[in-house]
Amino acid sequence: MTNITQNVENSFLAQLIQHGLLIPSSVKGVYGRNGIFEDVLTRVDNLITTVGREPGTEVMRFPPVLSREVTEQSGYMKSFPHLLGSVHAFTGDHRQHRELVQDIEEHHDWTHHLSPSDVVLTPAACYPVYAAVAGTLPESGRLVDVSSYCFRHEPSDEPARMQSFRMREFVRIGEPEQVEQWRNQWIDRGLTFLRSLGLNAQQAPANDPFFGPGGRLLAASQQEQQLKTELLAPVNTEQPETAVMSLNYHQDHFAGKFNILTATAQHAHTACTGFGLERITLALFRAHGFDPTTWTAAVREILWP
Repeated sequence: MTNITQNVENSFLAQLIQHGLLIPSSVKGVYGRNGIFEDVLTRVDNLITTVGREPGTEVMRFPPVLSREVTEQSGYMKSFPHLLGSVHAFTGDHRQHRELVQDIEEHHDWTHHLSPSDVVLTPAACYPVYAAVAGTLPESGRLVDVSSYCFRHEPSDEPARMQSFRMREFVRIGEPEQVEQWRNQWIDRGLTFLRSLGLNAQQAPANDPFFGPGGRLLAASQQEQQLKTELLAPVNTEQPETAVMSLNYHQDHFAGKFNILTATAQHAHTACTGFGLERITLALFRAHGFDPTTWTAAVREILWP
């Protein structure tokens, strides 16, 4: 079964590259995208705005880097150190620069000449939101629309497992009942959204890839409490096995880290609905073919109104 699955994955990736939709690089999971791919992705992104942005939603856009301070405060390194990308820079003098260049020319490791900067690559679009909303919320809470390029160090030949990708999220912050109800409603809304695009979408309980000896316990607890649900669609194979959307209920984890309080001075709860823009786009090519001009009229009417 493993060999069969691997062959299917490689075949789909090869076809994406053959049609020019993905532009390969020398690094696994790092691709350029051509104009057709970007046009479909942009239309998916616009559709998310149309169907998902509720009245009163705040729009926030951040660069694809996050302060090291916020990363530490969030606790990300305790759970996912294997996924983080840290930004390093050269801060030496002329002599050290000559040594750096010499190491490069002699094909030696040159990275020891670099020092950590104050930023890391953003691991999830929602992370900068929590620092931005610290303090006391209005009585109705807050709802934020956020989008960013994200990075996770997961080199892979699976086209859906990119190291650098775009994530669109809606983040709900407020009283526990408000937040949990909002997250649960988005499970049905997400399935409706994906199926309207002709995708064979299914929901499944899930957990995050926690690191370390305690990771299994954290993952089991997350599943037991039903804190994470993924919406799956066919991408790497013909089966709906790839998470293209994720619905996460964080309880008061981030509110405790960033001191986000409800109007009654209690730690707020947070949840997010995440859309993997590249993954949804890949799912569309898997489902409908590599030429969008041949897609069904129903799908084209939604994406090209």
